[in-house]
Amino acid sequence: MSAVMVIDGVALPERLVAEEAQNHPAATPEAARMAAAHALAIKALLLDRADQLGLTPRPEIDEDGREETSEEALVRAVLEAEIEVERPGEAECRRVYDSSPERFRTPPLTQASHILFAPKDQTEAAWTAARSSAEAAITKLAADPHSFSEMAKALSDCPSKGVGGSLGQLSPGDLAVEVEAGLGQLQDGETASEPVRSRFGWHVLRLERRIEGRRLPFEHVLPRIALHLESRAWTAAAARYVSGLAAEARDCGVALSVTEDGRLAAGALSLGDLLRDQSAVAARLEVWLDEAEPALAAQARQTAAAAGVSLAEFVQNEIAGFIQSADDQGWTRLISAAQGSDDPALACVRAILKSKLVAPTKTFTLIRRH
Repeated sequence: MSAVMVIDGVALPERLVAEEAQNHPAATPEAARMAAAHALAIKALLLDRADQLGLTPRPEIDEDGREETSEEALVRAVLEAEIEVERPGEAECRRVYDSSPERFRTPPLTQASHILFAPKDQTEAAWTAARSSAEAAITKLAADPHSFSEMAKALSDCPSKGVGGSLGQLSPGDLAVEVEAGLGQLQDGETASEPVRSRFGWHVLRLERRIEGRRLPFEHVLPRIALHLESRAWTAAAARYVSGLAAEARDCGVALSVTEDGRLAAGALSLGDLLRDQSAVAARLEVWLDEAEPALAAQARQTAAAAGVSLAEFVQNEIAGFIQSADDQGWTRLISAAQGSDDPALACVRAILKSKLVAPTKTFTLIRRH
């Protein structure tokens, strides 16, 4: 059988975890592995919950024409069925609006023009020549500012030359960073005194006017704020719901198993439930241990006698201690011990005892004295 790991109460084949890790970039391979394991475990828990609820997949198609898989549709259906959040009230939305006024403004608009002097090639000489042409144009514009449009039509290497170099109304991010920064230094109606370089060439810039953004009325942004708050509340509720499923699964030790092909195993083994039935385990433990591993049976009896308890009581105490303190790694070791066994519960008990009982050290006489 292939190696498995237990995460969030779900036994996962290591091979599936390794494949999934490729979809979870992280600082270290181990971090990617753990992120992949958590993702697979959560999906398994949600799909199992969908089965418990008797849900059937109804895949939807998004605005880009992509259709959900059956599993994605089931996960969505579970969350829609199990999670409900209250729509935020107007007072809550008003607090958000008043606390962050800059978030609810129209973007500033800029009306600008330019004359582009593109280098003939990418050599340093070509870039130097293009700058010289731009500087000469700035000198002429200083003497005759109103000739900008005609000069752009005659000299510019940009298609905007057809409209006198006009770039129209611009929002932040519409232009190259260097050009946007250059325009930011100008006042309305001002032409830059130095050309600005971008990857396209040298720009002679003119700011026609800048229109500052205005604050949007509360009534206009109310639906947007409400949707944002509701989405945030839903995301938090979904995280709590998934954490609850994982906590319940971890309480079982191993609540679900995933097969090599990614399906949920039918009648998944819950080792936590099996081990909690301590009376049933203890009833057949002595005979089983005597037959399967007599040395371990003898050592367990000796340890129990030293503690003044019966073998059954000793085993029950060890099982209870393991269930209370075991983490995912502990359950991983235990599920590995149970793989392929005709009696998984007893195989797990043997693993627990082996981890608690240290075999006596053998001594050897190297030199025999006469």
